[in-house]
Amino acid sequence: MALSKASCSVSLFQLFIVICLVFQCFAIKVHADLNATLTVDASEASGKPIPETFFGIFFEEINHAGAGGLWAELVSNRGFEAGGPNTPSNIDPWSIIGDESSINVETDRTSCFDRNKVALRLEVLCDSCPANGVGVYNPGFWGMNIEQGKKYKVIFYVRSTGSLNLTVSLTGSDGVGNLASTVITGSASDFSNWTKVETLLEAKATNRNARLQLTTTTKGVIWLDQVSAMPLDTYKGHGFRSELVEMLVDLKPRFIRFPGGCFVEGEWLRNAFRWKATIGPWEERPGHFGDVWMYWTDDGLGYFEFLQLAEDLGALPIWVFNNGVSHNDQVDTSAVLPLVQEALDGIEFAKGDPSSKWGSVRAAMGHPEPFDLRYVAVGNEDCGKKNYRGNYLKFYSAIKSAYPDIQIISNCDGSSRPLDHPADLYDYH
Repeated sequence: MALSKASCSVSLFQLFIVICLVFQCFAIKVHADLNATLTVDASEASGKPIPETFFGIFFEEINHAGAGGLWAELVSNRGFEAGGPNTPSNIDPWSIIGDESSINVETDRTSCFDRNKVALRLEVLCDSCPANGVGVYNPGFWGMNIEQGKKYKVIFYVRSTGSLNLTVSLTGSDGVGNLASTVITGSASDFSNWTKVETLLEAKATNRNARLQLTTTTKGVIWLDQVSAMPLDTYKGHGFRSELVEMLVDLKPRFIRFPGGCFVEGEWLRNAFRWKATIGPWEERPGHFGDVWMYWTDDGLGYFEFLQLAEDLGALPIWVFNNGVSHNDQVDTSAVLPLVQEALDGIEFAKGDPSSKWGSVRAAMGHPEPFDLRYVAVGNEDCGKKNYRGNYLKFYSAIKSAYPDIQIISNCDGSSRPLDHPADLYDYH
């Protein structure tokens, strides 16, 4: 009985194979008998024009694409603000050189800058300090890339209770190996008030994992604030890393969308990108915590710098601004007008006459001629959120009234059906 069942199974399997082969042969014959012709009309008359603005760049402050990336600032947390406004606070990634018997380091709120009051206080305790001194160092963003022969401008603000003898140096990641250094000296009266110091360091060697040190062997109290180190050879002198911007130039983008996507919204509105906090002298910018991608930005790369980057690339700027909507909270449409005015002011800053309120601020920053701002996007990925449509209409009406030439971009999808609100363009992603 078992043998009979096995024979039956084998026969059925063989029959299945034969049927498959027959159908395969039939299919091959059918396909062999079919002829298809594809005609391509490549004449100029049949072509659809592709706009020059078809290809561009979408910039997002994510994974330190700007701070620690495209922007050439080497110092991370240069104003000691990343730990928050309450002191004493965390000063990461700054670290202390010396032990508790030789130096005490803490933050306080004695800065001369009103919008970022936190400063770093260093109390040097040693009468006979180590030969290399005590102080603090900053490793930048995963180590500073210092190259032999290149020059680096170091700027910081300092005050002291006594005479100052401060060594500013670039060293290896362990503090060994002097790549470049200088000594800042002065009497107590020279530094009794906050004083801006600028110095130029030329690297004697290359180190891809360097750090910036500020050390002293003199007993007393020193305060530091707004410590910056940047290479001199930035792209067109505008603060961007030349080698990275040159790659962007090679892409030949016709537009650049900035300052980001979720970076514009924030997890919460209190941490959204606000353009007015990112303009003016870099020392006076408060910076902010990007709570979507979870890191601090000093906002040296601000609204003005993005507009300048677009101009340097020969690309049209597309400014994305917050419309009162974050990932977790929203401004009611009835209360959104202050944000609408902020957007109008931002357009005036970009393209207003240098005699206008915000155009004059741009001019004071070194760009009297207007930027070529033609496009703005109202929010980022916000379509479908409760207040988006109502808020959008407020922005649209006010912008079109003041700047009818500005093209306004909606977050909603107009590909499958018409939008239920006016828009010049839509960007649904």
